[in-house]
Amino acid sequence: MRGGAPGRLVLPRAVGWGQLARFTIVGGINTLTFYACYLPLHRLLPYFAAYTAGFLVSLVGSFFLNTYFTYRTRPTWPKFLLFPLTQVTNYVVQSLGLVTLVSWLGMNSTVAPLMAALLAIPVTFLVSRRILLPGRRRHAPATAAPCPPPAALAGQRPPSAPTTAADSSSR
Repeated sequence: MRGGAPGRLVLPRAVGWGQLARFTIVGGINTLTFYACYLPLHRLLPYFAAYTAGFLVSLVGSFFLNTYFTYRTRPTWPKFLLFPLTQVTNYVVQSLGLVTLVSWLGMNSTVAPLMAALLAIPVTFLVSRRILLPGRRRHAPATAAPCPPPAALAGQRPPSAPTTAADSSSR
């Protein structure tokens, strides 16, 4: 949390509330897709096998919804091939949550995947953002100044800047 009133969440400027809201909507759709696969498969397969199948189906839908709707970027083959790799983190977090909830805490295996998914949301958001928006800063401070042009960073004057006496003597 940066700036703002105490107790008020302020997202970094690079993320924005609109993007987080769209991510949440996509997450809801993905959860419904997952659950629509999981419930019928849960009747036929052990809960973890049904969970894995539902996860894979919703993963493909997640890629397209997040590229077009959440991050408003173009899907590409490299992004598509990398997206599942980054989702391994999400899969691990959800899997650990599922096993913990069912095996250790005795939660019903029909409800536990929903709770495990909720616990994994922050991780999923950061991982998917990083892969679908490559090269963009993930966390810019809320009061970040614009980055100077590359020429200024290298100690050179931009082509449009006037030449000064100090510039001439340093060459």
